Amino acid sequence: MTELTDPLDIGGCRLPNRLYRAPVLECAGNGEDAVETLISELEPTAESGVGLVFQGASIVTPEGGCAAPNMTRVHDPDFVARLEQLTDAIHAHEGKIFLQLAHGGLRSMATWHAGYRAHNPDERQLAVSQPPWQLRALDRLGLISLRPRVLSTAEVRELAEQFGRSAGYAVDAGYDGIHLSAANMSLVQQFLSPFYNRRDDEFADGVRFLEAIHDAVREHAGDVPLVTKVPAETVAPSFVRRNISMAEAVDLAERLVGIGYDAVVPVEVSTFWDMSIVRGAYPDRAWAATELQDGYAAAFGGRWRARAVALLNRLQARRFDREPGWNAAFCRRVRDRVDVPVLLEGGLRTRADCDRCLGGDSGDGEPAADMVGMARPFYAEPRLGARLLTGEDALCASCNNCTIPQVTGEPGRCRTPSVVRAKGRLEQNGAYERNSSDGE
Repeated sequence: MTELTDPLDIGGCRLPNRLYRAPVLECAGNGEDAVETLISELEPTAESGVGLVFQGASIVTPEGGCAAPNMTRVHDPDFVARLEQLTDAIHAHEGKIFLQLAHGGLRSMATWHAGYRAHNPDERQLAVSQPPWQLRALDRLGLISLRPRVLSTAEVRELAEQFGRSAGYAVDAGYDGIHLSAANMSLVQQFLSPFYNRRDDEFADGVRFLEAIHDAVREHAGDVPLVTKVPAETVAPSFVRRNISMAEAVDLAERLVGIGYDAVVPVEVSTFWDMSIVRGAYPDRAWAATELQDGYAAAFGGRWRARAVALLNRLQARRFDREPGWNAAFCRRVRDRVDVPVLLEGGLRTRADCDRCLGGDSGDGEPAADMVGMARPFYAEPRLGARLLTGEDALCASCNNCTIPQVTGEPGRCRTPSVVRAKGRLEQNGAYERNSSDGE
């Protein structure tokens, strides 16, 4: 039986255990305090014994592509070189850190954030093809703003090179691996998805884009471990007729491993940016917060529009399954077909659920994954690893009060009083103190 505390290799990188912090928004930006913000956000996780930390989606281009305010860009080698302070801090605790590379494409802020558009009136969204009719209809209704610039074949190749260059800068700064953001409606998912990709060149097969990124990473960053998410668009709305089926996604994972990706993260997603990303309760407290109302209005183009988005959020919160480890069945199917580590994330909150997914003590008895990760729980408990690795459970209630405020530029932090109080009591009792033998 595989244990959470067992070591694991990904692409030659030895990890001390099988727990990882999944990518989330750090909202650090690129300002003078960006490095310090990232250190304060991520070092406690490594200090608590978590074997692998993923720094959240970081944009590879100098402009555009940000899906939310205050995302960090990693196109500039001088800035990335400063991040050696972060990687040194992680390594001081014997942890490992991978950088997730991303671009928003049609999910960028120029599409949905009214205030951002006002300050960047000439910005256009990079697009794989002309947007599907569903998005064009939302544009005509004034709910979003589409000004797409469809990438030429040469521009696609150059964008893949930019992913590779950013990976090279990261490795020079001490990052242990690269993670490709290929889900949650990122530009990479848009290449893979038949809903978005209707090209007629070599990149009509979206895997060719990921192959080009792989080759560019190898050219600029050498044999650094390379991980990618693998999307199955199984929670797309029923009116979406073209999407990545489960069977196609399993085949996709196998192809990517054949190309040379060192690990995969199978995730069930939508074709839209919706509550399938952060399944859980409707965040009443966050939407009602008085101090955030101006920020919501600025983001969505007025208070009435913000209320409409909140209503849609409430309806969607009822739709999506919240079963712990909701990607487990998908991961298990992929794991049966590939010979690299399969990483599982999505709704895990207890040590028992982690052990179940790693040990195979449910379903058909086969493990679902080789490594398990959590994201939002680390907003509530940055040093959560110290408790999980010794058999305890996360405090996170999946209430999403930490995520919705991020549309205003707020950092991700727990805003649920009962959880904050519980964390305080645990801190007073020394629950986050880690002995040198913990996790071994």
